[in-house]
Amino acid sequence: MNAPQVQPGEVLLRGHAITRRWGGLVAVNEVSLELWRGAVHAVIGTNGAGKSTLINILSGEFPPSAGRVELLGQDITAWSQPRRARAGLGRSYQRNTIYPSFTVLENCRLAAQSRTPRPWALWERASHCAPSNNTAREAAARTGLSDSLSRPAGLLSHGQKRQLEIAMCLATAPQVLLLDEPLAGMGAEETERMLALLRELKADHAILLVEHDMDAVFRVADRITVMVNGGVIAHGTPEAVRSDATVQAAYLGGH
Repeated sequence: MNAPQVQPGEVLLRGHAITRRWGGLVAVNEVSLELWRGAVHAVIGTNGAGKSTLINILSGEFPPSAGRVELLGQDITAWSQPRRARAGLGRSYQRNTIYPSFTVLENCRLAAQSRTPRPWALWERASHCAPSNNTAREAAARTGLSDSLSRPAGLLSHGQKRQLEIAMCLATAPQVLLLDEPLAGMGAEETERMLALLRELKADHAILLVEHDMDAVFRVADRITVMVNGGVIAHGTPEAVRSDATVQAAYLGGH
């Protein structure tokens, strides 16, 4: 399907009063947010705050109990996860979701093929599909993996595996990226490379970043939403959030 064209700086993804209940437990309670092209929007909070549940709802992994999700101006609340992906929504997970025995190029090509399947090409080898190969190489290049195209993904460093996950997202031509703890387990050098990548990608994407590394969040985020017990206690610029007394008391350890 052809996604509607949205001008830079406009809202690409909206969540309206998103709520998710598990029996008597309210995991996400009336959370609203907007993701803008050209900006990194971080969602922070302690374990159990509802961050991963929120990102799972936005990506279509499971539906909200109440509320609405809009992508590029369309109501996608009832859309499946694959349909959202085809419409321009990319997502990474807390745990690696790569194919370790496949090369970097093969991992990226598989992602590219999901965007442009060729069911009629029954006798064509996947490795001979020029469009998928070109897209895969471009995605790998953008994430700094051009020199590792022929390397089995399982032999990459932890940071490179996280880069590969983002490359696989990019190979599906998303406009919105939902990234769930992409910095988890990284050393200082790997973190710097990932932050540089996020700054580059935000120019033509809207990025939602769920992350526990507060130093990194405050360096890369343009907007921050703070969640506690499923609800939002603060939202704004990094400077405003850092100085918010409620956030300091509940999360950042201030007095």
